[in-house]
Amino acid sequence: MSRIHKAFENGKAFIAFITCGDPDLETTAAAVKEAVANGADLIELGIPFSDPTAEGPVIQGANIRALAGGVTTDIIFDFVKELRKDVSVPMVFMTYANVVFSYGADTFISTCQEIGIDGLILPDIPYEEREEFQDLCTKYDVDLIPLIAPTSENRIAMIAKEAEGFIYLVSSLGVTGTRSEITTDLGSIVKIIREVTDIPVAIGFGISTPEQAKKMGDLSDGAIVGSAIIKILEKYGKEAPKYVGEYVKSMKDAMR
Repeated sequence: MSRIHKAFENGKAFIAFITCGDPDLETTAAAVKEAVANGADLIELGIPFSDPTAEGPVIQGANIRALAGGVTTDIIFDFVKELRKDVSVPMVFMTYANVVFSYGADTFISTCQEIGIDGLILPDIPYEEREEFQDLCTKYDVDLIPLIAPTSENRIAMIAKEAEGFIYLVSSLGVTGTRSEITTDLGSIVKIIREVTDIPVAIGFGISTPEQAKKMGDLSDGAIVGSAIIKILEKYGKEAPKYVGEYVKSMKDAMR
């Protein structure tokens, strides 16, 4: 079992998403450390990809900036190895199947284990096609984290039953991005999940305010926030980590 369960041991988990290399890796490292110091229980690191189909304009922009800055998968692997010296909370990669395929799935996933990455989120791999990654993830003790969406319907229990690490429950249809309100009946989805597994459930997509974070935490085991953090990085650039820390603290405090 990976370290991911530790993120959910002290009440509701706050999960912070940060794109590696936006605006540069020094800033990414500082932002991760500030997020952890201010209560982030798990860090989701985005490996930039040219066609990030799950992302809205904010995180798409971060991908474009990071790639333009010359960030590659190899550079990110070295970066995480260094980051692990200072960061002990669980960390997962969020990227796309093509990134793993083109690198070589066995090498990619074994390297995740070597550098201390605990899980992998691949939003463009449907449950039915996860097998070729799943076997390697099992071999190298890296959790392949499933996504459950409001459209999963009769597949919810099936996906949940096989889940490991945590379940990423997508709050709304569409792509990532802040939303003024989340209207999906998430409670009923969580209820179905709870009937078949005790793996933690964290809700992501559209969460940006402390009130939303608290509401999602009340419904599930944690909240995942990405676009709101990326907006801070976009606005403040190299000065952003301090503001990321303040933001994470406000979100985590609301969930306590």
